[in-house]
Amino acid sequence: MNYRAPRGTNDLFPSVAHAFSWIEEKAHEVFARYGYVLFETPLFEQTEVFARGIGTATDVVGKEMFGVYSGAAAAKFANGEPLKADEQLSLRPEGTAGVARAVLQNGLIAPGAPALKLWYTGSMFRHERPQKGRLRQFHQIGVECLGAAEPSVDAEVIIMLVRFFEALGLPSESMRLYVNSMGDTACRPAYREAVRAYILDHTDDLCDECVRRAETNPLRAFDCKNPRCSEIMDDAPAITTMLCDDCAEHYAAVRSLLDTAGISYEENTRLVRGLDYYTRTVFEVQIDAGLGAQNALGGGGRYDGLIEEFGGKPTPGLGFAVGLERILLALEAQGTVPSKVPTPAVFIASVDDGARDAAFALALRLRDAGCAVELDHQNRSLKSQFKLADKLGVAWVVVLGPDELASGTATLRSMETHEEQSVALEELPELLSASTPAELN
Repeated sequence: MNYRAPRGTNDLFPSVAHAFSWIEEKAHEVFARYGYVLFETPLFEQTEVFARGIGTATDVVGKEMFGVYSGAAAAKFANGEPLKADEQLSLRPEGTAGVARAVLQNGLIAPGAPALKLWYTGSMFRHERPQKGRLRQFHQIGVECLGAAEPSVDAEVIIMLVRFFEALGLPSESMRLYVNSMGDTACRPAYREAVRAYILDHTDDLCDECVRRAETNPLRAFDCKNPRCSEIMDDAPAITTMLCDDCAEHYAAVRSLLDTAGISYEENTRLVRGLDYYTRTVFEVQIDAGLGAQNALGGGGRYDGLIEEFGGKPTPGLGFAVGLERILLALEAQGTVPSKVPTPAVFIASVDDGARDAAFALALRLRDAGCAVELDHQNRSLKSQFKLADKLGVAWVVVLGPDELASGTATLRSMETHEEQSVALEELPELLSASTPAELN
């Protein structure tokens, strides 16, 4: 068999899947304290949702989205026939646009209602060059807050992100929080034009992609990984010198609230987010070890015009997204590995074939009582069953044979101390579900 997983995808083995589940549980614990509730959108949307929300000039829409076609739509596409809007579908490359669509479609924000606080987790898809910490199918946790315009909610979301990473065991000294403002529709157009002019004045020093971006999305030139381009863009105009009064006041208030909360951060006037919907506050958390060049754990910002872009009423919003693969790499790099995959606590061993039905029935009773139980399903010898129990890492082995069945008992063996005792079968469920090895010995 020569089948392989598609390039840029990974099989999630139990240890990784369990680690992801553990990270998601921590997200639930932390986010709930700030009033966020779990939400889910489809894995695919009409392509226009992403094109309109993210921006047609972005690399995500222009180069990286995966199209989804039914058999009939694929045939029409192959024949050059036009497709209806609901036949033009794409796998989601990020979560915010889908949430905005769902909120608008279902009228989730009523006039005068409190801010809508949502979080989600799941797979995202982008056709990028696979590398460490960057896959074509990757997993994110995202947060969206809609309906709140005050700088206090910006600071709250940033603080919540920091607290989430700390809850995972990532020390604050290993992380760097960067903040910036991208302005709004009143001041950003002039800044974009200033950056565009700067790029055109340095076309001989910048890569072809950066020069191309001068006409499509000039601010994306700040994200270029070419060292020479980064050096040239360091001298480009800073947006903080061109903010309008409202944006400058909002940005100052966010920083003041972070200072009051004791959150360490650095202003990075070159920090931009790659999607068109961002306005005003943007932020990113980077880490020192574990991710190589892709050292961003997550980030986000404000997107006050997104709902309006979809045809809704002006609705302020902001959020962030974090990558689970990157979080796991960071945890592994510092030796903070999530808890191990759960193992059964009890193994029921059958001395002979005559005890197998009784072992099966006992396993069901113990599981119903709350015990994690395993038993042999491959007709192993008693010696091989003990080896399997040892390999599984169980705390107890319950041995059933002719003598035990005749007396209505079982032999209970501690795998830690190797001590054995005879226990009445009817006492096992309560005993094993409520006791530890030390207590039983």
